Amino acid sequence: MAEDNSRPIAGTGKLIIFSAPSGSGKSTIVGWLMKEHPELNLAFSISCTSRAPRGTERNGVEYFFLTPEEFKAKINNDEFLEYEEVYANRFYGTLKSQVESQTAKGENVVFDVDVKGGCNIKQFYGTRAMSIFIQPPSIEELERRLVNRATDAPEVIRQRLDKAAYELTFAPKFDHCVVNDDLATAENKVFQLVKDFLKND
Repeated sequence: MAEDNSRPIAGTGKLIIFSAPSGSGKSTIVGWLMKEHPELNLAFSISCTSRAPRGTERNGVEYFFLTPEEFKAKINNDEFLEYEEVYANRFYGTLKSQVESQTAKGENVVFDVDVKGGCNIKQFYGTRAMSIFIQPPSIEELERRLVNRATDAPEVIRQRLDKAAYELTFAPKFDHCVVNDDLATAENKVFQLVKDFLKND
């Protein structure tokens, strides 16, 4: 019998969604959680992109690499949980089938996505997913962090701050909001939230 791919298949794994403005420390917290707590059986969702592989990136490991045409065909077939066209013909997105295959193996799938993608995934999976918004203590502190990173020109930092102010308006749509004022405290708070969520059936 043909499988109905229009809704999630029953898998044993759960889904944990992280979103945050750039510079909030989200990637640091998620990286710590996955490295220090292997007992949680967390695995990153492997996304698709229409850009070419960089360096040692391998198809099916860091990303699934598609042509822009292949990506658009999957959009038209409603195969993505969420996707974004960052620049013209430069797409990133999460395939429903990939998430279902990972959860069916018992993996608890972690998403590191933008706020709109996070809201879309949560809406699609409902109680099988938990969404966490990592929030900077303030826009001023975020600006200080971005300046101290010394990776962006001043006009890029201004754009990131404008985007952050917009993204902060999405915080109430998430299940939990963790303010990253002190990194160790934020890490432990996230760990507790994830552990409690995975314990509950």
